[in-house]
Amino acid sequence: AATKLASAEKLMYFCTDQLGLEQDFEQKQMPDGKLLVDGFLLCIDVSRGMNRNFDDQLKFVSNLYNQLAKTKKPMVVVLTKCDEGVERYIRDAHTFALSKKNLQVVETSARSNVNVDLAFGTLVQLVDKSRGKAKIIPYFEALKQQSQQIAAAKDKYEWLVSRIVKSHNETWSNVSRKMQPSPEYQDYVYLEGTQKAKKLFLQHVHRLKQEHIERRRKMYLAVLPQAFDALIPDLDEIDHLGRGKVEKLLEAKPDFLKWFVVLEETPWDATSHIDNVENERIPFDLMETQPAEQLYEAHLEKLRNERKRAEMRRAFRENLETSPFVTPGKPWEEARSFIMNEDFYLWLEESVYMDIYSKHQKQIIDKAKEEFQELLLEYSELFYELELDAKPSKEKMGVIQDVLGEEQRFKALQKLQAERDALILKHIHFVYHPTKETCPSCPGCVDSKVEQLLSSRFIRPSERNQKNLLLDSNIDRINLVILGKDGLARELANEIRALCTNDDKYVIEGKMYELSLRPIEGNVRLPVNAFQTPTFQPHGCLCLYNSKESLSYVVESIEKSRESTLGRRENHLVHLPLTLILVNKRGDTSGDTLHSLIQQGQQIASKLQCVFLDPASAGIGYGRNINEKQISQVLKGLLDSKRNLNLVSSTSGLKDLADVDLRIVMCLMCGDPFNADDVLLPILQAQAYRPSPGAGGSSSV
Repeated sequence: AATKLASAEKLMYFCTDQLGLEQDFEQKQMPDGKLLVDGFLLCIDVSRGMNRNFDDQLKFVSNLYNQLAKTKKPMVVVLTKCDEGVERYIRDAHTFALSKKNLQVVETSARSNVNVDLAFGTLVQLVDKSRGKAKIIPYFEALKQQSQQIAAAKDKYEWLVSRIVKSHNETWSNVSRKMQPSPEYQDYVYLEGTQKAKKLFLQHVHRLKQEHIERRRKMYLAVLPQAFDALIPDLDEIDHLGRGKVEKLLEAKPDFLKWFVVLEETPWDATSHIDNVENERIPFDLMETQPAEQLYEAHLEKLRNERKRAEMRRAFRENLETSPFVTPGKPWEEARSFIMNEDFYLWLEESVYMDIYSKHQKQIIDKAKEEFQELLLEYSELFYELELDAKPSKEKMGVIQDVLGEEQRFKALQKLQAERDALILKHIHFVYHPTKETCPSCPGCVDSKVEQLLSSRFIRPSERNQKNLLLDSNIDRINLVILGKDGLARELANEIRALCTNDDKYVIEGKMYELSLRPIEGNVRLPVNAFQTPTFQPHGCLCLYNSKESLSYVVESIEKSRESTLGRRENHLVHLPLTLILVNKRGDTSGDTLHSLIQQGQQIASKLQCVFLDPASAGIGYGRNINEKQISQVLKGLLDSKRNLNLVSSTSGLKDLADVDLRIVMCLMCGDPFNADDVLLPILQAQAYRPSPGAGGSSSV
């Protein structure tokens, strides 16, 4: 039967979004007149209302129940506003339901959307008995389930927002359109509504914006120390200034706009400048923030510390210069306790002081050596009575040290005795063999400086004269090729190097010579096995053999080397001094006999016009090893060949000097601060001056 209901001007609600925003939706009112009603929801407000008595409400509901009961329609008691419910009111409402034929009670909260669907579902089940019976859940248990459901839906929705929204400049209208088909969006809007979905979107966008601003801020703060270093590196300029004056000083710098940008609107993080990613300059108003002030204070502190460290380094150097405990050659471990104090350790690492100390040691050692060299020159008479080989005996060295021992310049090198003895020997070599290479002032030797002056200002000498100069300048260097097969060349080279000093020097008749070895064991036509290279000009060749095959290799290599230079202007390899040496393993009886190898070697030596050395010669012995005496003999022969060649070259130059108009003899002390240019330039700049055609060190006017 139809039931007449009065519902004038009552709005029909279709979704939770209408609550409180009715004016934003289409307003549809409940119709007046008779409606077909299948059941009733009897609502009881269990919250504490203003100016309302719950007992009166319950009495009204009881009367209403009596009227509705006459219709014999199903009824469900719905307790509303349970989120603010009073425990007594809820208990009394349940008691009322029990007293009325055990009515079913559903505890709800429209605000929290808890059990609202359950209330209607329970009534529908009573109307339609075919439907399954709904389980009625108490409010707080339903609220817990609802909260878990909302939390899960929120997590999924936030994941969706973070996947779609990557920029803080996105708008809700654009993003909501993209998300609408997604179930994550639909579920959350159904549970919490569009406004809460929009609120979470805005929170995400705000977070993206703050992260973007923070990245920009970190970038600016990372560059700010560099700007300080570039614009205000001088401590004296800023040490006494306040923050305001420092900012004015920065603005006055020529490169200010290279590092900073002055914005019309501030603060910078509230303007569109945050999105100007191409402009990496620092907003100047950032200087007013605390992190920037801290960086400026750190810059000041750094400059002060650098000044203090510089003062410590300077004080340490002064301490070194004035300390009587710092002498040439004294190790750091011995000097440290005398020159270090607590202030030094506070400001610098010990390695810094060690570096300063080593540099200071080099300076005082060089100065002590110079002064010792002066001392040796003052006592020249000590070195006049030596033998021609300029090699002092142990007794003579003792006499020299006794005479010089009381001199302070001798004592200054007390901790460098080996170097002091080397200086004495070098001085003796210079006295008896005065060359540019043995000059104590090398490379400050006057001869070298004059040659450099002449060669730099005038036409280069002819190729022949240049070659003669090369021979003369390298008179103390021996370039030796060692030719041998199956490891013979390398073995002999190692034996000779074992007789040299650590810097590949070899002593012949009391004088040191630089010895350069080039062992060759392969095809000499290959560049890697060539006798001569752009950096290696051979003075002689040692040819080794221990069998018929190795002797054949030597002969073929010599012939190939000579053939390669035929027809060239530089064919000195044809006349290269050769020495043929037989070396055999001790007790080797296989293959060719010793006598046969000697005869073959003598025949080849006669053919090649070279010296032949066999195991029967004095001082050789039967084996691969060659003694020091024999090696010295070979090297001395090469030196004699070099000197003869140099003498011939020099003689041709002396003949050319006969036609010069003016000869100048100049005497300057090597190492003297007076420059040779001051003496020669007035003459060399004369218009009539020209280089003489003879020796490279001669000129004509």
